[in-house]
Amino acid sequence: MKIHYTGRTEELTPAQQRKLEEKFARLARVLDMKRGEREAHVILRTERHVHEAEITVRFHDHDLVGAGAGADDYTAISQALERLEKQVQKLREKWRDLKRSPKDEWPEAEAVLAEEELEAEGSGNPGPRVFRVVSNHAGRKPLTLEEALLEMEGDRDYLVFRDADTDRFSVLVRRRDGNFDLIQE
Repeated sequence: MKIHYTGRTEELTPAQQRKLEEKFARLARVLDMKRGEREAHVILRTERHVHEAEITVRFHDHDLVGAGAGADDYTAISQALERLEKQVQKLREKWRDLKRSPKDEWPEAEAVLAEEELEAEGSGNPGPRVFRVVSNHAGRKPLTLEEALLEMEGDRDYLVFRDADTDRFSVLVRRRDGNFDLIQE
């Protein structure tokens, strides 16, 4: 992410500069880098010992602006970045929810079980029977990987969900060592 600074700034320590670069990198990942490198314009002002920062980023033909104030430039820029991240997350969720199309109604579980029982009786196969249980998840929205991990915090061993980024089914499985496996379609 290219960062352009405007205004009078205090010199930031190398540690503070590194932390800000990490935060800008995280913002760049959230902004979806597929459309080329993003640019951020940072405007710094000082009024009566209060440092103000304003960060402007172009995102899908929208100018997103995050403003922050603090005792020094680092605090002001950090606060502005946090507000900008919240705006981007809110806008992405809004677009994700609007792009969803209605799904066909799922058949009732009883009808599916009745068909399977008829098929099993006609085949004369004494092997194990498979019962299909249909659950209606039409009202559920797709999840990001972070949201799926939050759902797994309880005692669940696996979670099947529709990925919000790829719109495909994914399975998140808890491993014995405490880590997770992600299986994608």
